[in-house]
Amino acid sequence: MNPARPELAWRNSRESHPVSQSESDTNLTDRRADWQNKHLDARGRDLLERDARAFLHQSVSTPCLNAIVKAEGIWIEDTAGRRYMDFHGNNVHHIGYGHPRLKRAIAEQMDELSFAPRRYACEAALALAEKLAAIAPGRLEKMLFTTGGSDAVEVAVKLARAATGRFKTLSFWDAFHGAGFGAASLSGEALFRAGPAAPLMAGAQHVAPFGCYRCPYGHPCDESGKPFLDRCHLACADMVDYVLSRESDVAAVICEPARAVPYLPPAGYWQSVRAACDLHGALLIFDEIPTGLGKTGRMFACEHDDVAPDILVLGKALGGGILPIAAVIARADLDVGGHWAFGHYTHEKNPVTARAALTTIKIIEDEGLVDNAAKVGAAALERLDVMKRNLSAIGDVRGRGLLLGIELVKSRDTKEPDAELAELVLYRALDRGLSFKTTMGNVLTLTPPLTITREEMMRALDIVEEAIAGGHEG
Repeated sequence: MNPARPELAWRNSRESHPVSQSESDTNLTDRRADWQNKHLDARGRDLLERDARAFLHQSVSTPCLNAIVKAEGIWIEDTAGRRYMDFHGNNVHHIGYGHPRLKRAIAEQMDELSFAPRRYACEAALALAEKLAAIAPGRLEKMLFTTGGSDAVEVAVKLARAATGRFKTLSFWDAFHGAGFGAASLSGEALFRAGPAAPLMAGAQHVAPFGCYRCPYGHPCDESGKPFLDRCHLACADMVDYVLSRESDVAAVICEPARAVPYLPPAGYWQSVRAACDLHGALLIFDEIPTGLGKTGRMFACEHDDVAPDILVLGKALGGGILPIAAVIARADLDVGGHWAFGHYTHEKNPVTARAALTTIKIIEDEGLVDNAAKVGAAALERLDVMKRNLSAIGDVRGRGLLLGIELVKSRDTKEPDAELAELVLYRALDRGLSFKTTMGNVLTLTPPLTITREEMMRALDIVEEAIAGGHEG
């Protein structure tokens, strides 16, 4: 090991201990290096080199892909002046980047009240809490704020423990709930659970998730990726009930109502899980950090399945793509921790972040962005179905609203993943002005802002189609 070249030790460690991919693309490939050699200008190279020197390295985000200098609407712009439609955005850009109304609201709040110590009430935080209670599904009406989704997930688990007197959790392999020790324990991604992260929080149990195209229980699906319910009988949901029946001290089942990979639940799945939780005394926590606030064409993804959780967690887009804020929203009868401190974060009731979140929700409502996500997403899925019929490399298309996935395979019969083609398509798309990420190694995952037009979506899918049609050449 050369101590003067820590990046070599890092690369060698990854090569000798391969980690399975889940929600993010690999970033240490020759193809990425080739793309950077062709496209980065001198300023971009300098920024990436400085970034690599300044920040601790971690998988999937170091080294960076490119350097950007502007983000506006659906677009990001790099140092060389190239613009990309951003269909990634870490799911923070629901209202588009730099929304003028949001920037004005933030500036006004900074002039009115820039900070409030946690022990004091302030109008902005109260207004946000009341708004979230008004729009949340079911009977969710009491909350705490944090500065990030990972912390919010851990607050939710603490609350569940206090309310039930139990300590275990049940969650799903391949899920992502955050990077803290508690949130990583709940997650099912090796990148966050293995190696230096272990050992993790005691009591974190996992089961295989729903995922009909690649059912972990071995049941087949039809050509559209939907299960034969008369054959599988929702084995994936039955496993939740099975574990809860044998683990009597599970405080909560925590899960993504629509997986960000993406996968959608089969019909009846969440009703079965909800019933199992009620039968065995476990709370149901929905992590809507990437999907909430309209991404799937409803304000909350769980509304598609007509199931309300006991606790719901929001984040990412809540700050409008400018400021970090997350929220835990719970039933009023779960307000049982008055003698303990579940959060008490310094910026828990920050008036500026609260004003940003409240304004973001109002923009989503006033501009009809949830309905736009539903309509544009439906048109996109129709186009994706046509692409699937025309391109044999597409094994499955799935999604809801503006959470869309295209799974690339070497053979539709074997469903063998084609990660190499997915990576090729990623860089071809960047060349044509479209940015997105790959998940599970071979799934093109498209999550554009809710502001996107039908015409912009069709242009993006033109780019994807052209890139896939190019096959393995190049």
